[in-house]
Amino acid sequence: MVSADTFFQHMDAFVDYRKLIYEVSDQTIKSNSTDLKLFEDFIHGKPYDIIHGQAVMDFQYYLKKERANCGGSINRKIFTLRAYSNFLKLRSVPDAQDLPFQDVLKIRGGYRNRPNALAHGEIKLFFDAIDRTTFLGIRDYAVYALMYLLGLRVGEVFRLHLESIDFENHTITIVGKGNRIRVLHLTPEMIQVLSEWIAVRKHFGNSDQNNALFISKKGNRLAIRTMEDNFKKIVSRAGLKTHFNITCHTMRHSFASHLNDEDTDILVIQGLMGHSSPRSAQAYIHPSQDKIRQALEKLPGVIYMNKLVAEGMLHLKFQSAFRPKRE
Repeated sequence: MVSADTFFQHMDAFVDYRKLIYEVSDQTIKSNSTDLKLFEDFIHGKPYDIIHGQAVMDFQYYLKKERANCGGSINRKIFTLRAYSNFLKLRSVPDAQDLPFQDVLKIRGGYRNRPNALAHGEIKLFFDAIDRTTFLGIRDYAVYALMYLLGLRVGEVFRLHLESIDFENHTITIVGKGNRIRVLHLTPEMIQVLSEWIAVRKHFGNSDQNNALFISKKGNRLAIRTMEDNFKKIVSRAGLKTHFNITCHTMRHSFASHLNDEDTDILVIQGLMGHSSPRSAQAYIHPSQDKIRQALEKLPGVIYMNKLVAEGMLHLKFQSAFRPKRE
């Protein structure tokens, strides 16, 4: 069996290997590192000298009970540990082939509710809250328009370059997860939004020394954290009140949900969002409240009840039902 001390000695090499050979995104690297560190802290906080099956199961119990992780979060952490154990095998770490992670089954049906989406009116309130009379406002409007109108992840917006946009052919090249490339069509509205930003971009410091599409006031590539912080401020100004936490990723959810409301084919949604399979896209799409309401109103019983209400008959029927009987 692999000792706990030996197991955690190769984490830096694993991260470098993932980054240089497989060219995974910085966000994925950060997640992998976080997962490994969490497992390391757990193991060192318990009386485990070796990495065995019971230690892994106890880690799952810990994630579920103490950290309230959903099935998807637990699966991701186990996937990281499984990938790390495979790396140890490649490095010929003694007894690495006995590590138990390959035997851990994927949790089925343990995911939280499907992602929430904003209604069309809420989307309008959000964009109306951006002050487009300022250079920063023009930039932010373009950033979040890409997230909603094209369904881009915040990391995908972060990686965009000036040359990513082909104004002549009305296309934009996106580098998605796993460095998968997809080319999306730009609508006339999106062309206008991006053109306005390009026109004022030169007023930002050192803009000619950076090929990033979106830059800060000092001319650096606009950070993901900055996009997320600015997003929260706009949500606050818009006065949006929902039962769920609104994030940049909510724009991507809304994009998919609204396409689904228009009966867009699932394969088209999959391609636009950059998913490797339709199953991945399905988690993002669910009917809006308006779509649910429209479906319910088509039920024969509802149609009949609405007809009675319109004719004033329902009121009369209720009056008759509750009228006191004469003795």
